[in-house]
Amino acid sequence: MLRRGHAVWPSGGPVAEGDEQDERRAPGHSKSDDLEAATDTVRADANLNAPTATPAGLEAAPLPQPASARFEHVNSAQRDQGRVPSQTNSDDLAGARDATGNVTADVGLVSSSRPGSARDGDVPPGGDQGRSSSSRRRADKEGGGGEGGDGGDEEPPEGAKKVEDEEPEVYAKVSYLDILKSFSLMGYIGFGGPAAHIGLFQRYFVERYKWMSIQVFTELFSLGQCLPGPTSTQVSFAIGTVKKGVLGGLLSGALFQYPGAFVMTLVGAGAANFLTNPPGWLDGIVAGLSAVGVALVASAAKGLLLKLCNTHVTAIVGTLAAAAAIYWVLPWLYPLLIVLGFIVTNITDRKLDKRLTGEDGGVESLGFGLLGGGILVIVWLAVLAAVLVLARTVYEDGNGPLNWFEAFYRTGSIIYGGGQVVLPMLLTDVVKTYPNGTEREDTWVTERQFYAGLGAVQAMPGPLFNFSAYLGCIMAIKFDYPFILGAVLAWFGLFSPGVMLMFGVLPYWKKFRTWQVYRRGLSGMNAVGVGLILASVFTMTLDVYKISPFPTASLCIGLFAFTAVDELKIFEPFVVLGGAVLGVIAWAADLD
Repeated sequence: MLRRGHAVWPSGGPVAEGDEQDERRAPGHSKSDDLEAATDTVRADANLNAPTATPAGLEAAPLPQPASARFEHVNSAQRDQGRVPSQTNSDDLAGARDATGNVTADVGLVSSSRPGSARDGDVPPGGDQGRSSSSRRRADKEGGGGEGGDGGDEEPPEGAKKVEDEEPEVYAKVSYLDILKSFSLMGYIGFGGPAAHIGLFQRYFVERYKWMSIQVFTELFSLGQCLPGPTSTQVSFAIGTVKKGVLGGLLSGALFQYPGAFVMTLVGAGAANFLTNPPGWLDGIVAGLSAVGVALVASAAKGLLLKLCNTHVTAIVGTLAAAAAIYWVLPWLYPLLIVLGFIVTNITDRKLDKRLTGEDGGVESLGFGLLGGGILVIVWLAVLAAVLVLARTVYEDGNGPLNWFEAFYRTGSIIYGGGQVVLPMLLTDVVKTYPNGTEREDTWVTERQFYAGLGAVQAMPGPLFNFSAYLGCIMAIKFDYPFILGAVLAWFGLFSPGVMLMFGVLPYWKKFRTWQVYRRGLSGMNAVGVGLILASVFTMTLDVYKISPFPTASLCIGLFAFTAVDELKIFEPFVVLGGAVLGVIAWAADLD
């Protein structure tokens, strides 16, 4: 019972007014505690429907209930004992007003879901400070599940984001028909040499068709860089192999090679003499196509630089490799640069955990097993040893088929760095001269024929090594053999070592690609490979400028082609045809 001018303690004893009341207040209690006790008494009387005398200074006004939260009120004595009573009307009382109508107390408030967990001044963890479980449920229903009532804009939990981000990439399932369609196209638009081919493969089979991850693609590229032979050709065989096994690899590689090889065989058989003194319009076409080839290489270099030279270390390694490749054209330089790049990133990344984790990146097959791969490597070495011995004993200084095959097979077995390195070696083998520099009568190919075929192959799609089919035809015709025999021996001799090694090493790649030392060195090897591509952009630009009948116009054609391919994303065959047309126009207009 509450009387005017008095407050009632929980024990029921009266408390005097004024100073006497303060002196007689229980230890640890404040005026707000007195008001709590009074409020509890009012609430109890109201529940019992008993008549009560309302004090003059305390009216039974409706108690405010904040919309954001409902709280339970706890008696101070009970709160001090660390427990919360079970209250049936906990959501109906949020505070009390004094005689002037102001809120006087929200003390001793705790969530009913955590009994005894909060005291005066305590703040519950999280954003729902002091909110009861029932009010939280009501707010969730009204506001859509989050504070502010705008549940649709609420960010998902951090864990959910992480799971979503780590969802594995889905790679395409490839059939033999898919390989047939895709690589038939590659065989006809692969202008610009090995650097442009790598860029085309990355653009189509990684980004567009989703055959494999960029990680797997760059590993195949690095593997080709580490093995002797034509890198882009090896990668073309490897792409088909990792999707459909040995048959898939043979199909993808053959489709990529045959257009250029077929055309160069025809050129060697019937147009070698015609090319030594070509008409002006043909020079215009060759110059236009060469400019487009440089543009394709530049676009490939840009894309690979952004992906594989994206740290300070790899950018420096790639730049130094490009500078070395521009300044020195030596057969042993390329493997040396690859080894140095491998060592550098193994040192700089020595503290990084580079263990291979996650999905397989789209790899479905490795071709031959470990035994088959080992046998292929042994066969390559055995054939190399046999032809070297025979060509220097039984067939010494000969001009027959075995000598041709030995020259091309030996070159294909030791060559690194692509066409820029193989050309000087082939020139020495097939153009035979006296010490004073004049050509011998038994030379396999004349120097004019050599450079005429080089100009033709640069205007052809596919690998630069298709030049071997042209040379084989000329050699066979000169020594009265069927031209097709010379083309086959020279072409297989130059290509087969690198292809055999790629098929032989792929089964072991599955093993060593998980080694930490390999993965740390991989970024360095990739940086060197990209640096070599970057170097080819500058060297090819200078070469095209020198040999073009309209050098300034050729630079403009290359600029137009780069924008068309890299920025406008125009289909490459259309860009190639446009380059040929612009070349004829430049010749007809007699441009500089």
